Amino acid sequence: MFIIETMKLDTLNSTDNIFLILKGAASKMLTNTDLIELTEFRQKLHRHPELSGEEVETARTIISALKLISPTKIVTKIGGHGVAAIFDSGISGPTVLFRAELDALPIDERNNIDWSSLIAGKSHACGHDGHMTILLALGRMIARKPIAKGRVILMFQPSEETGNGAKAIVADPKYSEIQADWAFAIHVKPGSPFGYVATCPGLINCASLGLKIKLKGKTAHAANPEDGTPPTQAIAKLITALEALGPGGELNDNFQLTTITHIQIGEPTFGVAPSDGIIYITIRAAKDELLIKIEASARNLALLIAKEYGLKVEFILSDVFSTSINNQDAYEVAVNAMNAIGVSNGNLGLPMKASEDFGVFGWSAKAAMLCLGPGEKYPALHNPNYDFPDSLIPIGSAIFERIARDLLGTK
Repeated sequence: MFIIETMKLDTLNSTDNIFLILKGAASKMLTNTDLIELTEFRQKLHRHPELSGEEVETARTIISALKLISPTKIVTKIGGHGVAAIFDSGISGPTVLFRAELDALPIDERNNIDWSSLIAGKSHACGHDGHMTILLALGRMIARKPIAKGRVILMFQPSEETGNGAKAIVADPKYSEIQADWAFAIHVKPGSPFGYVATCPGLINCASLGLKIKLKGKTAHAANPEDGTPPTQAIAKLITALEALGPGGELNDNFQLTTITHIQIGEPTFGVAPSDGIIYITIRAAKDELLIKIEASARNLALLIAKEYGLKVEFILSDVFSTSINNQDAYEVAVNAMNAIGVSNGNLGLPMKASEDFGVFGWSAKAAMLCLGPGEKYPALHNPNYDFPDSLIPIGSAIFERIARDLLGTK
């Protein structure tokens, strides 16, 4: 039996004790001391969030923690501030990568907890602090009982929230030495029962992008708007036209959704008819090629309407995410591992409209994303009241460890 001993959860967001029993063959279990230390580590990360591309201190904290478990090699500054720990058996075999994210969000935390964010306007409101800690827990278990063949890679990836991180990792020449054959990730998913893992073969996260449309005209006195070239009517027309491009609906292969997220016209004054306008639109689709098609349609609409009203137009693209597709073989490996240790799983709430850049690792590896539930009524991601539940750390790390053992064995 694989048993994680009783642990007091006064340090883990609860006043009760938790008994977590995971069935099946196991290597070295995490001790109560491990779980207390890992919880403290997660809460330390939570206090010091850093945004995408700024994860300098977070990376240093990860590197210091990894050195204590002596991986074969630590690769730093990969894809920016990324960190990869390599556990190499020295025996030929596949390379299995497990990914977590370093970055936090520009959200002001509203939690009354001892480990609340110390950085105003920034917080780990997407659970990345917990994902990193799950990887560190996995590293402890691999270090204590090494794999029999191949390599395990613990990948701490930067800039997931902007969609840039995974692309930067795989484009970095350093990635060639740790090219993965298999890749797995866990993301917490509020709304699912505690400890339940949602996953499925095929589409799991939609593709998306952000398109900023800037319209430029000419100001005039508010008493004589006809003397200027205001963007007001053009923006009003664009809103309806852009929203019609992506009506949403059933999440199938033809799914497409366009969401207007921000509008600005002129300045907050009563005396000037505006010259400039800005629209932010987020486009989502079930397929990368469909996303590209919708973006092209949005640009064409903006150009036509801008011309109609005598305006200049500029486009700025950001936050580009490819679809995340679960490989059938990787999905089956993950499900078999979860079944072996008694973790409840299914496809509840999948696929998701939300995007994830983990899919990039699936371009060259057999990859699967697993969505771990903290409870049906748990605060939503990207919510100022969100905090990763530490009681998920042993569950997530046990899943990853079993996957590693199934693919690579144990010495």
